Amino acid sequence: MKTNQIKDLSRLCIHTITTKPFNIEQAANNYSANGVKGITVWRDALQNRNIKQTGEMLRQHNLSVVSLCRGGFFPGKEQKKRQEAIEDNRRAIEEAFELGTNLIVLVCGADPSQSLEDSRKQICDGISTILPEAKAAGIKLAIEPLHPMYADTRSAINTLAQANDMTEALNSPWVGVAVDVYHLWWDPNLESEIERCGKNNALLAFHVCDWKSPTVDFLNDRGLMGEGCIPIKKIRSWVEATGFNGFIEVEIFSNSYWKQDQAMFLKNIVKAYQENV
Repeated sequence: MKTNQIKDLSRLCIHTITTKPFNIEQAANNYSANGVKGITVWRDALQNRNIKQTGEMLRQHNLSVVSLCRGGFFPGKEQKKRQEAIEDNRRAIEEAFELGTNLIVLVCGADPSQSLEDSRKQICDGISTILPEAKAAGIKLAIEPLHPMYADTRSAINTLAQANDMTEALNSPWVGVAVDVYHLWWDPNLESEIERCGKNNALLAFHVCDWKSPTVDFLNDRGLMGEGCIPIKKIRSWVEATGFNGFIEVEIFSNSYWKQDQAMFLKNIVKAYQENV
């Protein structure tokens, strides 16, 4: 694919969390009106709604429901906590099925009271436990490695190599990886690891935003594409060299952008996508 084809919005997906002040109905109306073709739904956006009807509503707006975000958070020193996570992930599979998507993104979790190795084993065990339900529902599970700054509580999977290792260990066509540039842009092995997950047909999702410098909040100060230091076009070229031609998903957590007029912010997202991805 030539880089200038990105001006076509047919592969643009936006996460509901990106425009958090919009409820899901407002998101559907506004995304569709701006030519966006895909939506990834965060589970909080489904609260107090008929999930099946919500999925139908999204498709009526000509939006592909790309994925449900998020499952995961498997580790816990206490067995009770681990079992609660399993049950929550089973609910996520049910929600994804009702919504009409075939992918759940996993933010895998960690427990700072135990070693990262123990957390990783519990993540692998947790995914293995829910795999039969995921397969039965036709739902794939995407392990998303998170930046090492989140290794205490959000994820013990911090490099694409670790995600690839776990995917290979689980050895299931229903498990793959999600590549998010915010979390992985710094990794000197990123190109070769993207190539590796491509060879395994394990690249299930590609998320974009930018790393602002200086950043004022490591969780909620992500930038629009082109605002920061991530080589997004280069990483996109590596992703597409694997044969990946799925949606390019804009996922931005930003206290400052959430305070802005969301209709204008959405127009800026589309512009940044066309110019900087």
